[in-house]
Amino acid sequence: MKLNGKMLPLLHILSGIIFIISIVEADIYLHNVRGSNNRLDEATRPRTNAKRMFDSQNNARGGYNVGSLFYYQGSLLPIEWTNQHSCHDANSHCEIILQYMCGDTVRDGATTKTIPEMNAQCLNNDCNSDRTYGMHEDYNYYNNCKRRQRNKGLFVADQNLNNRNRQFARNTRQNPGGTRYGYECPEERDYYPYWHPTPWKDIAVMTNDAQRCLYYRAQSENVKSRWACVLHNDSTSAIPNNKDDCEQLETNGVKGQWKEFPSHGLPPPDCRETDFSRDNHLGNGIGGHPLLYNWTVPYISHEKCAMRIRYNVSTNDYDGWNTNSSQNGNPTKINMADKYGFSTEEAAGTRGYKFKNNPEVVLFDDADFGLQLAINTAEYGRVFQDRSHTFAIRPRPDHIDSTSTIHNLNVRGKRGNIVQVYPSVEYDFVPNTLEMGTGEYVHFQWTGSNTNNRGNDGNGLAGTDRNNIVLLSSKKYPEGSGASFGPGVKRGHFGVNYPEHVTNDTFLGLGKDDVEKLALLSTGQFGGEMSQLDDAGTYFNLDPRQITQLGTYHFMSTRNNDFSNRDQKARIMVYPYPVRYEAIGYMGGSVTLPSGNAKVEVSQGAFDGLQKLRLEEWSREEGDRQMQAAHQTMNLGSDYVSNFLVVYPQNQITTDDNTFTIELKVDSGSSDIVVYRSNADNFATWTRVDASIDGNMAKFQSQRGGVFVARSSSNIGMVVGIVIACIVIVIIVIGTLVYFKLHPKKWQSVKNNAKYIQRSTQSKV
Repeated sequence: MKLNGKMLPLLHILSGIIFIISIVEADIYLHNVRGSNNRLDEATRPRTNAKRMFDSQNNARGGYNVGSLFYYQGSLLPIEWTNQHSCHDANSHCEIILQYMCGDTVRDGATTKTIPEMNAQCLNNDCNSDRTYGMHEDYNYYNNCKRRQRNKGLFVADQNLNNRNRQFARNTRQNPGGTRYGYECPEERDYYPYWHPTPWKDIAVMTNDAQRCLYYRAQSENVKSRWACVLHNDSTSAIPNNKDDCEQLETNGVKGQWKEFPSHGLPPPDCRETDFSRDNHLGNGIGGHPLLYNWTVPYISHEKCAMRIRYNVSTNDYDGWNTNSSQNGNPTKINMADKYGFSTEEAAGTRGYKFKNNPEVVLFDDADFGLQLAINTAEYGRVFQDRSHTFAIRPRPDHIDSTSTIHNLNVRGKRGNIVQVYPSVEYDFVPNTLEMGTGEYVHFQWTGSNTNNRGNDGNGLAGTDRNNIVLLSSKKYPEGSGASFGPGVKRGHFGVNYPEHVTNDTFLGLGKDDVEKLALLSTGQFGGEMSQLDDAGTYFNLDPRQITQLGTYHFMSTRNNDFSNRDQKARIMVYPYPVRYEAIGYMGGSVTLPSGNAKVEVSQGAFDGLQKLRLEEWSREEGDRQMQAAHQTMNLGSDYVSNFLVVYPQNQITTDDNTFTIELKVDSGSSDIVVYRSNADNFATWTRVDASIDGNMAKFQSQRGGVFVARSSSNIGMVVGIVIACIVIVIIVIGTLVYFKLHPKKWQSVKNNAKYIQRSTQSKV
């Protein structure tokens, strides 16, 4: 399939591009990992240079000054963001793409200036190695994009890309002039999955239409190779974007090579529905929970990585998936008559229903005026993005094996009140509520800045970020105490603002040294003004600590808990069992507990929308404890042969008659195994579940969550035998009565014989 216009492919086949229609400005901002929005240590509210690293098209005031942290391989990292317009809502379509890249030359840089376009303007004539400038994609990547012919099969509406200087991949409908943003390639930025090789690796795609996921996963560069034209080193010719033109081009006697570039060799991206968010609101989603994706950090090792989030919003004004360059023009050839109920395109055009900039539409038959729509065809297909500051991915410490869970606990937000920091956010911990099992690890880590706007509100030295952690005191009033979540002690309370007096093992079972480090931010800090942490460093790291003490622990930052307008508090809930969350939608997916004792497998189509599954694994003792707390016991079977698996939600979560599969590990050598289900709220009734046993795994289907456990049914045979014996006795008795009813003389004979028997058994005659 050619990309030079000789063949005009359908766009959804060619590129899988997410076409979007945005009639107002939309924005997206990364909060964890910390997004830059092209910012770097500016002491001003607006960013200094929107072209420094990438084209975000976001509000100029977003982003964080710094953000470099490191994450351990296989650790759980919550990626949080805010997007301005709705997702998973009837008012618009929305797609969000998460990617990362690592490379030796990836860097934040030391200046807000854009990296030069020519090597001669960089140190040692090498922009790739000039660390003065921030860089993600490298010089060669952009130079190839700048010279490569653009895809002429794409719909560009009425944008003028016919000028001979606008025939390259740097020229797109959204960026017709080819403005440069770092070393980013505009065509690659605007279209996904891109058809030429890129350094970006896919993490996840979230979409309103989950049926697109089959395409996204199959076309991802994670799993599918890419092709590109490679020319002689001395060539300055335009680079063809298809095989035929590439191999026909000859430079210095050397023909172009149409070369295959291998895939990244990674699993296909996770693909699911987007979470709901409402229009015109850079805030949290349903229930006040932040928009997030839980990323399991890959098992790679690299000190220089970056993350990218891209955001697309569309309406139903035209079918972007089936529109190509044949509809280009001024005005475009998009059919408006059928869409809006006119008899002909001419009739639609007369009333102003044209696909053009700022059309005036005449709504009423007898009206002589129109109402102008705020439409810009350059923004049909609008893409927004944010990228993180650099971060590292490192091997686990030697004492933490690959099966152990490491939770990252970070800080989002910046100094100032909500108006001053918008569209960033005020301080908060990420995650705000961390649920974990005993024996798992927490990696406390955050960073701040000394170059915030000095006029922003906050405590401590003006312009500086600092954060710490101290355990909150218990409640000081009887009302509104709330429920105690999880077993074990409850420490602290969200409603108070004084810290707990520090003693050993009061916070997560951590020793006094660790508690002091979390409060004072420095090992061996001595001297300086520490009441508001001014003399502590901006960066804090406490390597992963294993948590073995049960309970719910509420904590805060003493510096950023200004009662008037800020409340930096969070909690960690430690259970005697592991807890796992997974968002699974139409495409299906699976969740496996860390122990390997249970797995939930959801096939495609079993769910008709996004379900937030929560899994818990209770030991047999914990299951009994939970039932005792509900004043219940389990008398079915003779003994437990599995742990308890708890799946939420407990109501039916499948579509129609569909089911999902549960695998539950049972004791080896067990016989007569029966699986039962109950409701984890009260354990009032237990229902037998049809299960097949294969070795030490019980496998069964369900339409709903609940609590599941396997029992040995070895005493069921005895019970069945007794029941059968009783039935036989009843049959004999009934048969005897019927016989004697029909033969009364026989009954008289029996009575007479019974008298002789009675006399013979008496002690006296």
